Amino acid sequence: MSMIDPTARIEDGAVVGEGTSIGPYCVVGPHVVIGANCKLVAHVHITAQTSIGDNCTIYPFASLGTPPQSLSYRGELTRLEIGEGCTVREQVTMNAGTVAGGGITRVGDRGYFMNCSHVGHDCVVGNDVIFATSATLGGHAEIGDFVFIGGLSAVHQFARVGPQVMIGGLSGVRSDVIPFALVSGHFAALAGLNVIGMKRRKFTRERLGLVRSFYQKLFHGPGIFAERLNEVRHLADTDSAIAEILAFIDAGKTRELCQPAKDGNGS
Repeated sequence: MSMIDPTARIEDGAVVGEGTSIGPYCVVGPHVVIGANCKLVAHVHITAQTSIGDNCTIYPFASLGTPPQSLSYRGELTRLEIGEGCTVREQVTMNAGTVAGGGITRVGDRGYFMNCSHVGHDCVVGNDVIFATSATLGGHAEIGDFVFIGGLSAVHQFARVGPQVMIGGLSGVRSDVIPFALVSGHFAALAGLNVIGMKRRKFTRERLGLVRSFYQKLFHGPGIFAERLNEVRHLADTDSAIAEILAFIDAGKTRELCQPAKDGNGS
């Protein structure tokens, strides 16, 4: 059975999964689908066509599926999808999509969203991410798997952040960030590779050495970036991480690529 506090308001049409508990003063809209064994602690607001996977925990004053913060929005019923096993802490906001952006905001499995973090409209967020306090995404941002976004950091609209990136606190990300990178700074710049994250994903010393060498040649070698990019393309065959980085660069369309600071040496 689902356990619903008598002070909660569950509108007709909402679907609540087996074993889910909905605490005091929660509001769940008529188009919402909540999976099994979830826990809405108290004062949670969920609206729009929002679906939440199994085994999610949502803390007080989180607001999910609220209208996109876009001047083009005209009241259309759009979607927010949240995967399984996510933890959504206090005062987190996630907006539904816009018609122009495809009508859907997607969040993957096992994400941990600390208090006051925000997922903007039409964003695509991968699995196993961590958003620290007040980490913020502008609309249409794309965030890969295993990304960590530090506290009080923001990702510009339409920017892409590749898998296994670590973004330092107080950083403003205005450009696409290659997979496995470490970025930081007021206007975020590449500061090397996310070696700690790569080790956690079982990269061997040999693999780390290959990717480090590739990174140094691409971002700190002689000549202009386009020339260096062409010179390292043959290294795609040496490691899947290198191939992933090159494919990410080639797929870029909207934002420039995040580069090291002019006086930085990387790692």
